[in-house]
Amino acid sequence: MNPIDDWERQRAFLAVLREGSLSAAARALGLAQPTVRRRVEDLEASVGLPLFTRSPGGLLPTEQALALAQHAEAMALAADAFVRSASAAAHEVAGTVRVSASDIIAIEVLPPILATLMDKHPRLQIVLSPTNRAEDILRREADVAVRMVEPRQEALVAKRIGRIPLCLHAHRDYLARHGTPATLDRVRSHRLIGVERDLAMLRVLQAQGFDLDLADFAFRTDDQLAHIAAIRAGLGIGLCQVPLARRDPALVPLFAESFTFPLDTWVVCHEDLRTLARVRAVFDALVEGLGVYLR
Repeated sequence: MNPIDDWERQRAFLAVLREGSLSAAARALGLAQPTVRRRVEDLEASVGLPLFTRSPGGLLPTEQALALAQHAEAMALAADAFVRSASAAAHEVAGTVRVSASDIIAIEVLPPILATLMDKHPRLQIVLSPTNRAEDILRREADVAVRMVEPRQEALVAKRIGRIPLCLHAHRDYLARHGTPATLDRVRSHRLIGVERDLAMLRVLQAQGFDLDLADFAFRTDDQLAHIAAIRAGLGIGLCQVPLARRDPALVPLFAESFTFPLDTWVVCHEDLRTLARVRAVFDALVEGLGVYLR
């Protein structure tokens, strides 16, 4: 099998695996549906086993497909990294850099930092991945990442930015309607915004002396953006990064002196990529910009 054709068949297989149907996979790849079907059928013929079975909900992967999935994912990551590596010469601040960060940081904090950087380097292209999953730098899922835990792997370059403090906040309209709690204990009688299934975050709150369980939260979500949106809408009292809340004068901090906890923040990249001018420029811009955000 021709290696190029082989990869095209595996791309089609991976797209169907991710999307669950031929039509959705075709849209994701920008191909005609018959082309995707033919490539999957060719791959099935080459391995000698069916990779999908039909169901009312779409195409279901077989055990063989699931066994092959990790290899196809690895090839997809390598192919994407290859394209980024070839996007410009090593000494140029140009070409593509993929940045990974949590939803809140990626959407609320990084865009102004990246806008300044891209104004300075107009040939630079940024792929921004908002995700609360720690994308693997060693596997080249991302070129530069913002992490809220200290990276432990070898072969990584990491710069600690500092600690982003979080504390309780409420919209002033909510406090006007429901009153401002006089003590931390009185917060429990208010409408609280909290987690749905994120027990790790719940344990963090409990360790800080906030004795709560899931039933105490009137509004529950594990989505950080939904959490912030609920605070901004005056839905109740919830946690927010202090520097982020300071941007909105309608958000009022509560008990910031007695109840707060920090998020360690790091900017990380692979040591092999630090010599690329475009990666170094992005890394340095994030370090500087997040430092300003923290201050």
